[in-house]
Amino acid sequence: MIKQQEVKKGKQQGSKKGERILGSVVPALIQEITGRTGFRGEITQVKCLLTEGRDKGRLMRRNVKGPVRIGDYLILRETEIEARRIKSKVTKGAYT
Repeated sequence: MIKQQEVKKGKQQGSKKGERILGSVVPALIQEITGRTGFRGEITQVKCLLTEGRDKGRLMRRNVKGPVRIGDYLILRETEIEARRIKSKVTKGAYT
């Protein structure tokens, strides 16, 4: 009987861990594609507008891996850190 109760408690704690990993997420709308960066040009730098959360309306620069277009939404786990601006004129990929 005691073992069954311990197992049930373990299952309940497992669901709380999943919530803690996600925490509060913030959707951001991609408004501009700035350029490509990374060693092989696999990272796209975008400017996105935060649509919810405490920084609602803030325009911030983020690095994104994978295919993105203007009008797509990113789900951000944190909004405190912004990506550094791409300085060099020579960039790889389509957006030079």
